[in-house]
Amino acid sequence: MRRRDFIKLLGGAAVAPAMLWPFAALAQQPAMPVIGFLNSGSRELFAARVAAFHRGLNDTGFVEGRNVAIEYQWAQGQYDRLPALAADLVRRQVAVIAATGGIPSALAAKAATSTIPIVFVAGSDPIKFGVVTSLSRPESNLTGLTAFTSELVPKRLELLHQVVQKADTIALLVNPTNAVTEIVQRDVQEAARSLGLQLNVVHASAEPDLDKVFATLGQLRTGALVIGTDTFFDGQSERLAALAVHHALPTIYQTREFAAAGGLMSYGGSLPDAYRKAGVYTGRVLKGEKPADLPVMQSTKVELIINLKTAKALGIEIPAALLATADEVIE
Repeated sequence: MRRRDFIKLLGGAAVAPAMLWPFAALAQQPAMPVIGFLNSGSRELFAARVAAFHRGLNDTGFVEGRNVAIEYQWAQGQYDRLPALAADLVRRQVAVIAATGGIPSALAAKAATSTIPIVFVAGSDPIKFGVVTSLSRPESNLTGLTAFTSELVPKRLELLHQVVQKADTIALLVNPTNAVTEIVQRDVQEAARSLGLQLNVVHASAEPDLDKVFATLGQLRTGALVIGTDTFFDGQSERLAALAVHHALPTIYQTREFAAAGGLMSYGGSLPDAYRKAGVYTGRVLKGEKPADLPVMQSTKVELIINLKTAKALGIEIPAALLATADEVIE
């Protein structure tokens, strides 16, 4: 072998390992953890809540695409899809499931796994619906927070009655496929009786139902409308407001988006705040904390928003005492 070829051979043997070591080091890096994000709604309608969830993750040092991945599963307002979506996240062996679509999402995730940590966002009492046995010590693979938005529905009826005292018939719109509907309907019925009001209950679980509901309310000569807590209704806040304005029907719901879009009033917990806190808890679980050691948080932030422009268009005079308690007045 010539001297030049011998030197080239030695040089090749030395270079090859040097070229390979970055790939070997890359292969040894730990896999990026994956969060399973389970929600009853759709990403397009809940972009602000997803952004709030990301902010909570960022507060704990996690950024999607940099050091954590998120697998999104959206039920598109169809609660019966949640069990299959939750089971798919379990098959993918995600590190933690963020069940953010209320009680139905939490129950679907709980039924799918007893080992993968779950962080839920609930609008109702999670003990009442069997999600956890204790708020202070969940003692399971679940924790999260509740905004108790369902428990606020009777209060919405009281607030609306203060505004339209001459209306003796008020309607309640609920989603019959939601697990919390029966309890909400019972509680609002009791509140209506205590106020001497007649309550008509109407149902909607899909977009085509909404036009039919408002047409029915016109036939029933309903004086006002309370919208029950529901993820499907959350996603339809602007459309519900438009229908209420079109039918000149004083209406109250839980989301600020509803009042901002022309609805008369909104009263409920801050859902973006709840999602941000869920992101914080999810990050803490990724860092090794156990759900059983994290108490279920109770969101105490409740907002009353009044659209004064809509009130004037409806010929309604908002009591001064109620205006004084509002967190925001839209003029």
